Amino acid sequence: MDSRTVAGGGGVDIRVDAYGPADARPVLMLHGYSQCRLAWRGQYRSSLADDYRLLCVDLRGHGASDKPRDAYDDPALWAADIEAVLDAFGAEDAAVVAWSYAGLVALDYLAERGTDRVAGVDFVGAVSSIGSPEATARLGEEYVGLMGDLTATDAEASMAGVEGLVRVCRAGEPSPEELYLEMGYTAAVPPHVRDALRSRTVDREDTLAGLEVPVLFTHGSEDAVVLPETEAHHADLLPTAERSVYEGVGHSPFAEAPDRFNDELRAFLDSL
Repeated sequence: MDSRTVAGGGGVDIRVDAYGPADARPVLMLHGYSQCRLAWRGQYRSSLADDYRLLCVDLRGHGASDKPRDAYDDPALWAADIEAVLDAFGAEDAAVVAWSYAGLVALDYLAERGTDRVAGVDFVGAVSSIGSPEATARLGEEYVGLMGDLTATDAEASMAGVEGLVRVCRAGEPSPEELYLEMGYTAAVPPHVRDALRSRTVDREDTLAGLEVPVLFTHGSEDAVVLPETEAHHADLLPTAERSVYEGVGHSPFAEAPDRFNDELRAFLDSL
């Protein structure tokens, strides 16, 4: 593993753990809301790391990256974070795997910088807009109901939200090891960051619809965070995209069905 801290937008430190051969195709792995780079352990511990350069990023405000009080609503800063990672690793023709909230991050980058350095994108249970009634309607009620606790400064309420978020991200029951590991890195994201992230208003549907690089939409049929109708909506926006729906799986296909996810990601990467 090659761990680095790079200076992102506005000088915010961004943590990246890289796995795999330095000369292999780079794959930018972007986690979701209140998560961290460890979400991709089922990928960087797999044979994918033998053949690809997996760049597992802690988004600003998460994991081991800086957690400023503000600087979460400017698309240019998110784009600069991604550009800084690509620059630090000399990454060209990179694939992007964007889970959940990271769909917005990836689309911020693509809107600001274009696709010159991006070979393809796998949107995993991802959103393309936030803050409008239409966008909120495509989120699960249980997930939306957690926001009060997740943005609370009271420790007991905050940890109740943390546990609720970990549980709602899967269709089934997490193992004790998964539960406590994921609660740990979810809790590492301060309430002010969670509040700032959910308070954005942005619509990147036009950016998504205009993508000319290969795209894969990956989604669980039982996703209770980003509802499955979101994937269908995205497919309407971009009918040339590949689609993969995981029956009986929730918001985390890469963790709930890692073998299938890794096989399909490998096939997508090999097609680029």
